[in-house]
Amino acid sequence: MAHCSSPPSFRRTQESIPPSVPWSNPGACLRLCPALEDNAAMRTLETLNFDNTYARLPAAFFERVAPTAFDTPHVVSVNPEAVDLIDLDPDEALRPEFAALLSGKAPLPGSEPIATLYAGHQFGHYVPQLGDGRAILLGEVRNHRGETWDLQLKGGGLTRFSRDGDGRAVLRSTIREYLCGEAMQGLGIPTTRSLCIIGSDEAVMRERVETGAMLVRMAPSHVRFGTFEIFFYRRQYDHLRTLADYVIGRHFPHLGDGPDLYARFLHEVARRTGALIARWQAVGWAHGVMNTDNMSILGLTLDYGPYGFMDGFTPGLVPNHSDRHGRYSFQNQPDIGYWNVRALAQALSPLVGDEDVLRAPELYEETLCRAYADLMQAKLGLTEVHDGDDKLRRDVLALLHSNRVDYTNFFRVLGRFSQDDPSANVPVRDHFLDREGFDWWADRYLARLKAERSVDAERQARMDACNPKYVLRNYLAQVAIERATQHMDYSEIDRLRMLLSHPFDDQPEMNDYAAPPPDWAQHIVVGCSS
Repeated sequence: MAHCSSPPSFRRTQESIPPSVPWSNPGACLRLCPALEDNAAMRTLETLNFDNTYARLPAAFFERVAPTAFDTPHVVSVNPEAVDLIDLDPDEALRPEFAALLSGKAPLPGSEPIATLYAGHQFGHYVPQLGDGRAILLGEVRNHRGETWDLQLKGGGLTRFSRDGDGRAVLRSTIREYLCGEAMQGLGIPTTRSLCIIGSDEAVMRERVETGAMLVRMAPSHVRFGTFEIFFYRRQYDHLRTLADYVIGRHFPHLGDGPDLYARFLHEVARRTGALIARWQAVGWAHGVMNTDNMSILGLTLDYGPYGFMDGFTPGLVPNHSDRHGRYSFQNQPDIGYWNVRALAQALSPLVGDEDVLRAPELYEETLCRAYADLMQAKLGLTEVHDGDDKLRRDVLALLHSNRVDYTNFFRVLGRFSQDDPSANVPVRDHFLDREGFDWWADRYLARLKAERSVDAERQARMDACNPKYVLRNYLAQVAIERATQHMDYSEIDRLRMLLSHPFDDQPEMNDYAAPPPDWAQHIVVGCSS
C-alpha cells in the first residue's frame, strides 16, 4: 500500500460493497469577456447546435419528459464563460424570452428533454433506483471547436425518478452550485459548469418555504458511477456493455480498441478520480456527499450540495449537517474515493477480469498519493524531493490543526517567507498561538529551502500561482444568498463569480473577501437540501 501524508490516510473501511443483486445586468457582465466578441460562430438560442445522443440509447436508460416551467421566470445571473463554451451570442441574455426558453416554457429547437436513470450507494447503502428526480437533460450542444456540452436543467420539475421530491430547486442551492462550480474552475479543478440561474416567484418547501429557481448546468457528460451500477445490480449486462461502449466512444476515444478496452477504461476513470480528490484535499475542500451517484465517470466535481472550503484547518470537517456519523468528512474523502472506485469496478466486473477489478482501486490510490504529494510540494514552494519532505508536510498540517490556522491564508502568506530577514516572517508566525511550535517548524523549512538553493522571489511567484488568495468560503456564499433572497439583489453573485474566476491574482480592492469568517458564520448550517 502506497504511503500518503495526512490527510489522505487510506484507513481501510470495513464496509463491504453488497454482492450482485436482482447570474443584475447580464449584458454588461457578458461584455466583460472580450473573447466572446471575436467568436464568428455565435448563435441564438434557437440555432444552438443541439443533439442528444443519450436519447438514442435504449429506452431503459431514460424517460422522455418536458420541463415544468415557472409562470414568471427571470434571469438571476448569466455566466459569460459558459456562454462562450456553447457559442451563444451574449446579446441573447438581453432578450425577454431568454429566461422562458431556458426554463422550459418553450422547447429549444433540437433539444430532446430526458431524465436519466441511475442508482447508487448513498452513505454506504445501495439504493436500487435513483435517477434525475429534478434534473432534465435538454440535450448536447456542439461548439465550433467540436466540443459537446450537456445542458441540464436542474429544478426543472417532476420526473418518474422524483420519488418523494417535488422536482424543484431553490434559489439558495442554485447560487451555491453556480458559484462553486466557477470557483473550482478558477482553481483548475475539474468540474461541471453553469450557464445561468433562472429565478421565479414560486414557493418551494424545504425545511422552510423558499423561492424556487433553476440552474442550467453544463458538463461534457452527466454519467455517474451509479449509472453503471444500476445495470450491474439488475443483471442487465447487455445494457451495461451498451453504456460502456457509449461512454468510451463519446469521451474516451483515445483508448482505441482491443480486448482489454473496458479494463483500460476502468483504470483511467480510477486515475482521474484519484487526481480529482487529490486536488480537493490540497485546496482544502470537502464535497459533503460522496455517494456513488455523485461521482462523475469523467472525473469531474459533480453535484454541489453541502460542500465547504476549509477555514481553520480541521481534518474532521463535516460540511453536511445530515452526515451525523461523519462518513463524508474532509479527512475521509480519500478513503471514500477508494471505496467508490471499488464499487465502480464491481459494477464493471462482467466486462473485465478479476485482476482488473482489483487493480482499479490500487491505481486510484497510487494516483491520489502521488498527485497529493506533488501538489503539497508546490504549495510549500519546493521543487525537489528530499528525504523528510513528507514529515515536513505532516508536521505543518498538525500545527495548522492544533492552532486552528486558516488553511488558505496560511499557504498564501507562506509565500512571503524570507530566508534572510526573520522580521519579514512575523506575519506568518502571527497566524499561530503556539509561536514556539511554529519556530520549530520554520527552522526546518528554512533549512529545507536552503538545501535546494531556493530563491525567495521565484518561490513566491510559484507559490502564488498555486495557493489561492480567494476561495468560496461559506459566509461569502451566504451573503450573496441573503441579498438575493431577501432583496432580489443579485449583484453579489456576479461579484463573487468574477472574483473567484481569478483566485490566484492579487485584487487589492477585494482584499476583504480573503478574510477569515466572522463569528456569525459558525451558525451557517448546510445540508443535503442546500
